[in-house]
Amino acid sequence: MKHLLIAAVVVTASALGACATNTQTSQKESAGQYVDDATVTAKVKTAIATDVGVKAAANVNVETSQGVVQLSGFADSNDQASRAVAAAKKVNGVRSVKNDIRVK
Repeated sequence: MKHLLIAAVVVTASALGACATNTQTSQKESAGQYVDDATVTAKVKTAIATDVGVKAAANVNVETSQGVVQLSGFADSNDQASRAVAAAKKVNGVRSVKNDIRVK
């Protein structure tokens, strides 16, 4: 039974390590950083939906890595894209924002 418990802990730790891998930069994040980045992403999406509008937020993709938020997708105007960036910058935990939003 003791060996089974140890094996379960090792498998769980390996799975958590795999989930915390950032494939974009090939850097590993701790489980805490992964959760924090997911939280920041959710808060940025909410901020954009609240400030710019739900329709605009649906067209903007948000990715976060170590507090750096990357916005991509499409906006209907330069003003809409700028407002999305401004909304993202206001979110607690955002270190910087990379704007790759394109205007339709």
